[in-house]
Amino acid sequence: MSQNALLRLGRKRLTIPGAAPNGDRNAKLAVAAPAKAQDNLDHFALRNGVRCAGVHLIVDLYDAERLNDIDFIEAALRRSIDAAGATLLHIHLHHFTPNGVSGVAVLAESHISIHTWPDSGYAALDIFMCGNADPDKCVPVLRKAFRAKQVAVSEQLRGVGL
Repeated sequence: MSQNALLRLGRKRLTIPGAAPNGDRNAKLAVAAPAKAQDNLDHFALRNGVRCAGVHLIVDLYDAERLNDIDFIEAALRRSIDAAGATLLHIHLHHFTPNGVSGVAVLAESHISIHTWPDSGYAALDIFMCGNADPDKCVPVLRKAFRAKQVAVSEQLRGVGL
């Protein structure tokens, strides 16, 4: 089964015929949790007493600096991921001509995306995390890194009631 096919399964229980060592053709596929999330095996988040699939922060940085420096942006994203206690799986950034950077850091706990408009001093970020990661801890790291004079943050709890 391809990875894309697995993603399309959504919330369905995954069974792989013939996958069980004891011959049980309908055995469930076990997925190991990251070591640091042992106490939250379903990877859901808890926010102010509300259980949800994850916390999604929409972050706008205004009058920010170094928004065209792809290496600096990668380092800033890595620092914010560390501050949040998240697990980086992959990072991909693209530098546009003449300027601007877009990219994503794929996390075990979801993702952080960034899109910059250096001429306007503006950057748009999405920070979506589940499990024990704390997306709020990314914001001060990003504010300081990009020397943003103004930061706007909105929050959406995803998957409330699951």
